[in-house]
Amino acid sequence: MCPYNYYTTMRETRDHKILRLRMVQDAQRFGVKPTAARYRTTPKTVRKWLRRFDGTLASLQDVSRRPHRSPRRLPTRDEQRIVRCKKQFRRFSAKRLKAECDLPYSVKAIRRVCKDYGLTRKYRRKKHQTKRCLREIKKHWRFLQQIVIDTKDLRDIPEYWIGLKSRRLPAYQYTARDVTTGLLWLGYADECSLANADLFAQRILEHLKTCGLELCQTTWQSDNGSEFIGSWQAKNPSAFTRTIESVPGQIHRTIPPGQHRFQADVETVHSLMEDEFFTLETFRNRNDFFAKADAYQRFFNLARKNSGKEYQTPWQLVRQKNPNAHPLLPLLDVVDLDNLQQNYLHSCPSRGYDVWALP
Repeated sequence: MCPYNYYTTMRETRDHKILRLRMVQDAQRFGVKPTAARYRTTPKTVRKWLRRFDGTLASLQDVSRRPHRSPRRLPTRDEQRIVRCKKQFRRFSAKRLKAECDLPYSVKAIRRVCKDYGLTRKYRRKKHQTKRCLREIKKHWRFLQQIVIDTKDLRDIPEYWIGLKSRRLPAYQYTARDVTTGLLWLGYADECSLANADLFAQRILEHLKTCGLELCQTTWQSDNGSEFIGSWQAKNPSAFTRTIESVPGQIHRTIPPGQHRFQADVETVHSLMEDEFFTLETFRNRNDFFAKADAYQRFFNLARKNSGKEYQTPWQLVRQKNPNAHPLLPLLDVVDLDNLQQNYLHSCPSRGYDVWALP
């Protein structure tokens, strides 16, 4: 007689079918009850496997206990709707998919359907507790207490690269964002240069003044790229720094070298736009690109709810912190910095001292 009962032996056995085959053979030779006593189980269990055995090992496999009928299960039509939305927005989570596609199903049901159809992505670790604490601190800052500015090389996005090469689309994105509200301003150009960054900052400052904002004690934070600080050997402030600090109360500060987490607010926008804009949209030409970029910026500022800011839009947060904010504040057009640079050069005097006029 086996010193262990049947279920203990089953837990320790790698292949359950072999043990059940021996039990069935013993039952055929010695009978049900002696076999049940030998394997320390019940006659009912022996009869069950004796009844299922048809001469093949496959008949001794575990049978699924899933119910044959699930009244609350989603119909195939609804599952296909979720699948279509997930295939259109592959990088959206179940919660984001429910919000953006207005799906009437629970987040758990959407997640289950995506898993059943093999549409889930690899697990992403949750954000660190420290980041949540920093969010709580930034939430209490005043509007325009800090603006983060950065550039993004768009040539490393596979879905955008073909259009960039064939339709002369911009290669660099200039991004500025208010930290506490998330308000966003965008610019694009064919090159990453100090002149373009300077023009981008000038345009934002002029827009803020036009909207009647008092610019006092605003910190503009950037990394140590040459488009912001100029040459690393320069002994004097760059043109970008001089433009920022020419307005009283404005300060330009760079992050410590290699500490890119200081730019998390603007890097988040770059990641979101890669998922929501560059990988989804197609552009017929350069004008079509700027029209769609302008539409996305307005969607981001006025309609897109931010999960990191209590599911409120940037414009809602601006109105909470500044109830008299000008309605045109979030509507600054996305600018083509190359055209802006050309217009600036052509608006200069016809010629200067010992300098020929611009052709």
